[in-house]
Amino acid sequence: MDPLPTNIWIAACAHRLQQRWRTVDPTLLEEVADDLWQDPHLRAMPPADAAAEWLKPVASDHDDQGRHRLLD
Repeated sequence: MDPLPTNIWIAACAHRLQQRWRTVDPTLLEEVADDLWQDPHLRAMPPADAAAEWLKPVASDHDDQGRHRLLD
């Protein structure tokens, strides 16, 4: 499979990030996606996978459990 053009990879990655942070300015998310593209490890992944990998620390169950305890 041919690699995606840079601009398409960044746009797809930014779209995935926006699914997590809907209130963040899309321009800022594109800047973050561009930063992710600069990382060779993440650039080798499909854009959605790279975004998911980068989001792991904020998407953990630990965060959700802590949030639920605060609401109880």
